This record gives sequence, C-alpha cells and structure tokens, in this order.
Amino acid sequence: MNKDIKNRADIELLVENFYIKVKSDKLIGHFFTEVVQINWEKHLPLMTNFFENIIFFSGNYNGNPKKK
Repeated sequence: MNKDIKNRADIELLVENFYIKVKSDKLIGHFFTEVVQINWEKHLPLMTNFFENIIFFSGNYNGNPKKK
C-alpha cells in the first residue's frame, strides 16, 4: 500500500527510488548513465527541493527545472 507524502524525508525517498529505477531501466537507463553526465550529488537534492516546493510550498527551490 502506498502512503501519503508527509515530509521532506518522504520526498527524498521517492526521488531516490525513482532514479534507481530509471537508471536500471533497459529502455531509457543508458540516457542517465551514459549519454547525459549527471552529477547525482547535486541533482538529487535539487530535485528534492523542487518537489518539496511544489508539494509543501517550502521556498527551497527557485529556478527552472528545464535549465541546467
């Protein structure tokens, strides 16, 4: 059973698990592991901030997620 997102820790878990699945996907995984060089230490907190701001209006993200 899925649970509601209640805090930042829940968002971190969701983002981390999403990218674990994406990177290991047979169809699109190579884009995230070979084609695009992603700095995961920077990207994961940025995406967590983005979704935390959308869900909880935290103000932790200011920018455009489509721009590098």
